[in-house]
Amino acid sequence: MAWRCTGTTNTELITNMAKNGIFQSTRVAEAMDKVDRAHYVRNKKDAYMDSPQTIGHGATISAPHMHAHATQYLLPYLAPGAKVLDVGSGSGYLCAIFHHLVSSESEGKLGKVVGIDHIPELVDWSIGNLKRDGLGKHLDDQNIEMIAGDGRKGYESAGPYNAIHVGAAAPTIPAALVEQLASPGRMFIPVGTESQVIMQIDKDVNGAVTEKELMDVMYVPLTDREKQF
Repeated sequence: MAWRCTGTTNTELITNMAKNGIFQSTRVAEAMDKVDRAHYVRNKKDAYMDSPQTIGHGATISAPHMHAHATQYLLPYLAPGAKVLDVGSGSGYLCAIFHHLVSSESEGKLGKVVGIDHIPELVDWSIGNLKRDGLGKHLDDQNIEMIAGDGRKGYESAGPYNAIHVGAAAPTIPAALVEQLASPGRMFIPVGTESQVIMQIDKDVNGAVTEKELMDVMYVPLTDREKQF
């Protein structure tokens, strides 16, 4: 996958992902094109490679095609005005993409994106990344909020969330995250230990929850801070 989608610029990376069918929506393309991945990686020369990269503290930024997959699957719940939770928010990259999808100044609808990570140093770095990408005002206005905490417990005070993305693999689906899904709402989460699969968790308007397997993956584990270093 990596060799097929890698680009020399942010726009070329996104174009290559579209050509390879990673996403189908122009909304996804437009949102990703507004977020320069070079602001969210440690090694700038590899910013547009379609591969995961270390960001320190035992964490990684996922390959761009996985972020594109997640955005495409969550897209029906990423309308302007929606609330989103990104668990294991790391560099802040996907929070920026989500922000551009749920906030529309032309429509007068500003959504809310909460990123939560249990490494305070990564949270601080992600805030700097978002500011460098021109999103400082939205941080000040708390349209984007970056939190240090245990993402397995979610962030109840800002919920419920129309969409939840989990960027690390949980051994089982955290009950707190399912509880914090809105009705209707959708979660995209890698589940498993040695063998992992992306699960799509849907909650309907009546609160009924269904699960669907999407694809086999390999993510870093969703774990305690002390185990991550």
